[in-house]
Amino acid sequence: MALPLDVVILAAGQGKRMHSARPKVLHRLAGKPLVSHVLRTVRELSPRNIAVVVGHGADAVERELTASGVSFVRQEPPRGTGDAVRVALDVLPADGVALVGLGDVPLVPTESLTSIAALAQDGGVGVLTARVRKPFGLGRVIRGEGGRVQAIVEERDATPQQREVDEINTGFIAAPTTLLKRWVAQLTPHNAQDEYYLTDIVGMAVAEGVNVDAHLVGDEASVLGINDRAQLAALERIVQRRAATRLMLEGTSIVDPARIDIRGELTCGRDVTIDVGCVFEGTVALDDGVSVGPYCVLRDVSVGAATRVEAFSHFESAVIGRNCRIGPYARLRPGTKLAEDVHIGNFVEVKASTLGAGSKANHLAYVGDAVLGSRVNYGAGSITANYDGANKHQTVLGDDVHVGSNCVLVAPITIGAGATIGGGSTIVHEAPAGQLTVARAKQVTVARWQRPRKKPKA
Repeated sequence: MALPLDVVILAAGQGKRMHSARPKVLHRLAGKPLVSHVLRTVRELSPRNIAVVVGHGADAVERELTASGVSFVRQEPPRGTGDAVRVALDVLPADGVALVGLGDVPLVPTESLTSIAALAQDGGVGVLTARVRKPFGLGRVIRGEGGRVQAIVEERDATPQQREVDEINTGFIAAPTTLLKRWVAQLTPHNAQDEYYLTDIVGMAVAEGVNVDAHLVGDEASVLGINDRAQLAALERIVQRRAATRLMLEGTSIVDPARIDIRGELTCGRDVTIDVGCVFEGTVALDDGVSVGPYCVLRDVSVGAATRVEAFSHFESAVIGRNCRIGPYARLRPGTKLAEDVHIGNFVEVKASTLGAGSKANHLAYVGDAVLGSRVNYGAGSITANYDGANKHQTVLGDDVHVGSNCVLVAPITIGAGATIGGGSTIVHEAPAGQLTVARAKQVTVARWQRPRKKPKA
């Protein structure tokens, strides 16, 4: 019968090379904090507990992860990975297996963690390792006769011969909790960093005859840690390329997979096309046949089948029906709902409004806090004046309303079905259904008026 699994995530480091006020584990990869990627992976192992060790920027890390269902342990002051594990194990049960990992290694594979946890289930120590092209700065895995793991030596403490080893420690290790508690209690800071190294427990295990096995990861990128912004940017492109490849294999056309950013969850139906430079944030769903033009930003949006989104359009928290035509340079703000066959044109902004089937706002317009019926034509330059300086008010347009160019609809107001609003009107009262309503100043020509002229320069 398998022992319960408890997980410890080390997230106390400052990340000095990031040169940032933000704790390193909160820097974002594909729209999510680095540590959130690790937490999502370890949850797939169904652990009994997840303890996150925090230190530098502890308040910020705890705020970010409050809803994650993890417990927090503070390491104050920071004295190395061994000390961090010691304070975490003080609050965890001793009757299981402990898996320890780093909060800044976001792509670690679930199956690899499963493997080292299984080694610990058998009473031994499981270490996750990888062979890398540039091991500089990383702890080396030292093997003895028969290829058995004998020790892990940090870069600063390694001999010249040991530094030639290309197998490195990834920072993930598993062991029976009772053994791990005893070993971390015996650690001493006898190293160049004057810290308590968790990796020293490997030598302790070997000395006691406890089996130490390594699970060697084949994909170096999956165990890359983040120490600076250049590494973060490099890993971002790896993540984005993987996401683009997955979508393309599922039937999405991506014009250039090197120029797409998915910072959340993007799902696509059949025959979706995405042009260059697009950014998808939060949860975005594109139905069959959707086309997204270049340099669009979509955040928490669903787009109906056969809708075409033109270049440089920005949408947030919007629901878009099928067969719509939107953009270029359109902005849909939170609360926007478009029915089927709606047209939103260039430099049109819609906020907290519903547009019925077949309605159009094709040029240079603002629709805010409004309900538009079906087949409404909303003229260029027209706006809803929805804000009185303190409160927002609603504008209601019935079916088949025609609003001319450069109109101001002063909310709260209702325009009856089939009404026409003459261009240039400022409407402050209800406009009756089926009628033409015009509200504008009388045109006047002033005879013999002359435009002021500048005085000639001396």
